[in-house]
Amino acid sequence: MHNELFPSKAEAREEEQEDSVLVEKARTGDREAFGELVRRHRAKVYGYAQSFAREPFLAEDIVQDALIRAFLHLGTLADSRRFLPWLHRIVRNQAYTKLKAATLNKEQSFSALQAAYQTEAAGETDWESLDSILYRLGRERERSEREHTATPEEALMRRELLESITQMFRCLRPRERQIVESHFFDHLSPQEIAGLFRMSEANVYQILSRSRKKLVQEKIRVAVDQYVSNRREFMKKVELKKPEAFGKHVWTTAAAAMYGLTEYTERRFSLEMLMGLTGHAFRLNVIPGNVHIAGPTMFPFDEVLTEGMRNLGFETKIVRTRMLTDHGPNANQVDSFLLSAEAREKRKLPENLPEALALVHDSIDRGYPVLAWDLFIPEFGLIYGYDAEARQFQAGDNCSHNASIPYEHLGRGLIGELFVLAIDKQVEIDQKTMLTRALETILKHYREEAGDPVCSYGLAAYATWRDAFAQKGVEPNGNAYTLAVAEDARRYGYLFWREIEKTWTDTQFDGIRPLVHKAADLYGQISDEYKVLTRMFPFPAGGEPNDPQESEEAIRILGRIEALEQEAVSLLEEMQKQL
Repeated sequence: MHNELFPSKAEAREEEQEDSVLVEKARTGDREAFGELVRRHRAKVYGYAQSFAREPFLAEDIVQDALIRAFLHLGTLADSRRFLPWLHRIVRNQAYTKLKAATLNKEQSFSALQAAYQTEAAGETDWESLDSILYRLGRERERSEREHTATPEEALMRRELLESITQMFRCLRPRERQIVESHFFDHLSPQEIAGLFRMSEANVYQILSRSRKKLVQEKIRVAVDQYVSNRREFMKKVELKKPEAFGKHVWTTAAAAMYGLTEYTERRFSLEMLMGLTGHAFRLNVIPGNVHIAGPTMFPFDEVLTEGMRNLGFETKIVRTRMLTDHGPNANQVDSFLLSAEAREKRKLPENLPEALALVHDSIDRGYPVLAWDLFIPEFGLIYGYDAEARQFQAGDNCSHNASIPYEHLGRGLIGELFVLAIDKQVEIDQKTMLTRALETILKHYREEAGDPVCSYGLAAYATWRDAFAQKGVEPNGNAYTLAVAEDARRYGYLFWREIEKTWTDTQFDGIRPLVHKAADLYGQISDEYKVLTRMFPFPAGGEPNDPQESEEAIRILGRIEALEQEAVSLLEEMQKQL
């Protein structure tokens, strides 16, 4: 004998057929038929109401109001076999109407879903939130039962929404789909679903959480497909000339990529000038503890790169995911599989991938490449072409990479961050303004205080670096890379000041020429000191940085470099005053 709360499939079908007959009669005004429906299901809906309101009298009020609304709106029930789920939704809505929000929040502890429901209750839909979209779909599903009252435009929008979400749901297994639909469409709580499917409440939460992650990824895939479909008239292949930047020997890949951006404009800079004006020739980022290889790229991309491009006279647009608070693994020391295309396929799609695709396509169509992060390894490169039909970009960097990559691989590299930057427009700017802005950028970086637990910046980074050597915790490969980047940057700093001294002939710079000459000499000395360290700890092997004698010598050299840097900062401050 079957438990009446969990009837067999045959019994359920028989009950649906009987309900269907009674519903059709009740629609004609047959009160007895409706009364039979009420007698058949009253106990079930009362028990359902009690899951929201523990007090019997309040549950009874909810049921009474729900039954009145059901009788008045019976004509809106499109599928007469679905009377009980339809009635459940009315009970649920009445419960939310009668109970205070605080009480309801106790009943449903799934906080992310609570927030979505509250947003939807206010009549809003957050199109970036999957939960909000699912609640919207739940409402639209009910409204679609009354589609004959909608305008053709409204009906089309509802159908498109339903089709999109239905496509998303194909990624779920049958049981996952049943549970998700029960929660979002039939408005059952995890506790109620646990009873319905004879499983633990914890298991229901686990399935809802796992299904939500699947749906988020499927939502992005659907959005990408729709974006590509909407660009059908642009189904073409566009490839700009291969950037000269790919052949530039500079360790700061962000600067190489920025140089590549400017190649396609009327305003061209030498790499030395670009390194200086953007501030990259004067940056120093050091990871505390082990001097991890990520240090040189551990900076806020959007702030540093947009400010650097602004110093050159360019406004930019960016699309990015949130920056990680951790530095991630060392790409030189991970299993090679983790850098493969197959590994990218297994990682999460970034939620703003469609927006990034649009920025890339628009920029290339205007004749400009796009700067991007982690296209092949965790460094900066350029996207300079696309093949719309193959859904691939043509991309490369100055680390010997140049290949086609699928649209869907953007933002799915080893670090799992998406960052793309494109030139928006060029603005008028003169040499004095460029240098003034550059000094602001450089000095702001130098003065950063050592308060970041992830990375130390500017002058404060030297104490962090010396401490790592003193503690004998230096990772050879990361330390060698940080040194190579720093030495190369300071060499470009020397060349930057030399170029200004020789080529900026306007008389307005006469007052600072002695300072520019001295700055060049100082950064030449700093570069030479760094060369000693790069010979001691060559990249990639890294030498023996934790050997007592080696570490003591490194600490002394870093102390000399810091003193020279402090002298340079005083000089740049004086230059800033005179400008």
